[in-house]
Amino acid sequence: MKIMYGVAALALSACGQNGVSSAPADALMMQLSAHCGKAFEGRVVSDDAVDADFAKGKLVAHVRSCSVSEIRIPFHVGDNRSRTWVITRTEDGLRLKHDHRHEDGSEDAVTQYGGDSAMVSENRAEFPADGFSIDLFTREGLSASVTNVWAIEITDSVFSYELSRENRFFRVEFDLEAPVLAPPAPWGAE
Repeated sequence: MKIMYGVAALALSACGQNGVSSAPADALMMQLSAHCGKAFEGRVVSDDAVDADFAKGKLVAHVRSCSVSEIRIPFHVGDNRSRTWVITRTEDGLRLKHDHRHEDGSEDAVTQYGGDSAMVSENRAEFPADGFSIDLFTREGLSASVTNVWAIEITDSVFSYELSRENRFFRVEFDLEAPVLAPPAPWGAE
């Protein structure tokens, strides 16, 4: 029932302010919402040596909660349940934030970073680092990350997450055709 309400509301909101179509962002949200409650195993498909730890662990994305305006996707790496991707519908498109938590549920020093979509299609959105993220990365000594661009992409069979910047590319793909058991809640979730 909750998913059907969300799909109907997204369909009704296909036109933004002044009758301007916001259909690509809504279509992408609807595609993600169609998988609400399901979890999927993934694999690293990029070949950056920095990601060896990710490539070794079991990777699971869980489309855990969905509403008209927000989708939360915890990303588990082995037993580490510290990461959740938060995709929010904005007036002009989508916003991606990374909610990072410690095992006790407290926020990590590097959390809530991300950005607003610079490009959205019904299958892909790209999110350059926003001002908050640039300030956070600078303050935390992560200056290489100030030019980060994240992306999410969905097809009938694959959900992908990407991080790119100069001399850095990370991509993980999740098999939407083979759901797995939902993992435990991410750290800090109720």
